[in-house]
Formats: sequence, structure tokens, C-alpha cells
Amino acid sequence: MPIVTFDALAARVRAARPRAGWTTVVAVDGPAGSGKTTLAARLASRLGDAPVVHMDDLYPGWDGLAQAAASVASQVLEPLGEGRPARYRRWDWHRDRWAGWVDVPAAPVLVVEGCGSGSTPGAPYLALLLWVEAPHDVRMARGFERDGDAFRPYWERWARQEAALFAAERTRERADLRIDTASPVPHDPSREVVAETGR
Repeated sequence: MPIVTFDALAARVRAARPRAGWTTVVAVDGPAGSGKTTLAARLASRLGDAPVVHMDDLYPGWDGLAQAAASVASQVLEPLGEGRPARYRRWDWHRDRWAGWVDVPAAPVLVVEGCGSGSTPGAPYLALLLWVEAPHDVRMARGFERDGDAFRPYWERWARQEAALFAAERTRERADLRIDTASPVPHDPSREVVAETGR
């Protein structure tokens, strides 16, 4: 698999035709623990600190993956496509209920990261869909390291939702680039990704 620098990836984003009004939207999708948040942050920094919408803020609890996939389209991507201000309702994980609304800054590039960010309801607005993956055991270890034992009871429950959504929507197959964050190919993860071209 070829190595792609973040600078080259950023150049590809800048060259892409905006499909959400004047905003070029990049979705960073893939299963839990694959490295989406880290990758999105590194890419956004090379895009002039482009704003990032985290799907974690839109899931209404541990069973809300499909709902959030629809919400990011209706609350963020569709308004951008229609030239309206975008904002989304944030889920308060500690109180287990909806919290306030979060405005999405108007910007030339927007990165949306998280499971379901590349779902079909929002697909017409995406300039680029990146799929991020790693082996199951690697992802699980990362998830527990990040979230502690609090995540353990929910891992399989969440994994079933992911598998159903990704299979129904063929997210990996629709991706423009598939990125392996656990690849044995020598590279500098702070500057490069190991990726293969998708569709």
C-alpha cells in the first residue's frame, strides 16, 4: 500500500470541488478505535485549522449510531448545501440527555469525523470520504486505553451497530481513500498515512 503525506492529502482536499455550498466537506469514517479522531486532527491542522465536527457529540447514547448518521446530514450538511448556518444538537453523555446547540463555523473546509460521518444521507455533500481501519484487537485495545473500562460493556453493542450500518451503506467500498492505521509499512504517523485508493 502506498504512503500518502498529510500535506498531499490536504492538497487533494483543497483541489476537490465543494459539494456543500461553498464548503468542502471531508468525512473521516470507520469503526471505533481505528484512529479517526487523531487522523482528522492532523488533517485539519494542515488545512488551516479547519473546523472539525465530532460524531461523538451527536450520538444520542450507546444505541444512537444510525440516528446520528441522519442528524449530521440534516443539521450540518444540508444547511451548508443550502447556504444556511449549520449547527447540531450536542448529546450530554454524563447526564444522558440532549444539551445545547453547537454552531458550526463557516469555513472553506469542514472535517466531520466519527462512525457514520460518511453515511448515505450526507453523501451528496461530501467532497471526500476517508475510511480509517485497523484490526479488531488493535481497535479494542485503543478503545479501552482511551475510554477505560467504562467502554467495555458497550464494545460489542456498538460493534453490532457499526457492522450493520457499514454493511447496509457499503461505506468502506464508497470511500475515496482507505487508510490503515496499524500498517506494518514503515512510515511516520505524524506526517504520513498508509492508504489505498478506493472508488
